[in-house]
Amino acid sequence: MNRVRALSFAVSFIALAASGQAMAGELKAAGTIAIPGEKLTSFDISFVDQATQMFAFADRDNKGVDLFDMTKDAYVNRVSGFIGIILKDNKPNTKLSGPNGVAIAGSEIWAGDGDSTLKIIDEKTLKVTSTISTGGKARLDEMAFDTKDGIFIGVNNADATPFATLISTAPDHHIIGKITFDDAADGAEQPQYNAADGMFYVSVPELKSDEKSGAIAVIDPKTAKIVKTLPVTTCHPTGLAFGPDGNFVLGCAGADSGTTIMSSKTGAAVAVIPGLPNADMVDYNAHNGQYYVVTRPKGSTPSLNVIDAKTNTLVQSLPLPGGGPHSVASSEVSGKVYVPVGTTDGGDGTIHVFAPK
Repeated sequence: MNRVRALSFAVSFIALAASGQAMAGELKAAGTIAIPGEKLTSFDISFVDQATQMFAFADRDNKGVDLFDMTKDAYVNRVSGFIGIILKDNKPNTKLSGPNGVAIAGSEIWAGDGDSTLKIIDEKTLKVTSTISTGGKARLDEMAFDTKDGIFIGVNNADATPFATLISTAPDHHIIGKITFDDAADGAEQPQYNAADGMFYVSVPELKSDEKSGAIAVIDPKTAKIVKTLPVTTCHPTGLAFGPDGNFVLGCAGADSGTTIMSSKTGAAVAVIPGLPNADMVDYNAHNGQYYVVTRPKGSTPSLNVIDAKTNTLVQSLPLPGGGPHSVASSEVSGKVYVPVGTTDGGDGTIHVFAPK
């Protein structure tokens, strides 16, 4: 990984925060970005590389990872060669389709496919340089990086017993270890790295078929072992993103779940925000001091919800046109937020852009 580049960005951001410019107010709709090719009906994770301001997006309809320049809010290119949409009963079977999770480490783009493989892409040539099997039968989904030790974690959430694979980001990309979530009854979801304690945190929506019992698995990247679990009883946790003070926000599936903000230090719920149902991926933006949660209420308008990370309160809900939105990413440089929207249920098949007012 390019630690010098990451450190340079971190220093620049600290200077910005010290100047009093790190907090932004409400967001406003700032336009859309067109996605060329087939109409967008099935898609997954999006990710912004803060160092290069490249936006990567898992586009199953076009069997590739779409790349956008966030300094111009413009499409750049597409890396093809993924499985695309696998149908079951004439509907997309997301468990076997791909690409799914996507993230960027240094000069490499890492993306999970529907056949339990990880594809590593050279950012300059946009060629797949390595394909690694995680040994499952279904998709490799969400992922994260330990930027200090150079370790990747990717989660196979759709196998009968979900599991995570830890892989070195060194040139040989060797597998460090695997972790199974034996008690997980509804997969395993978004992982994140906590630089404060050097651990991976993974959302586990449901334990032992108890809908009211979820957990956060805390994993040591160096030993590839679960060191503890934090119980979650306030929601069915899916997305996870770290914010200030060692807190993290959980996106929560289900109609009755309350978006939960937890402390990694104590394992306790800091705040529970009701009325944000059927969420998936979440995001935190330090430039704006905000968490972002996309919700899809059944029979109602989906929305991008903005939570003040200092007060842990909901400050804004911005409507989305439809299209099954569940992915969100943002730029630490511009403070812009990006939400892909499909063409189903009234969606327009573009990436919706929101900017600080």
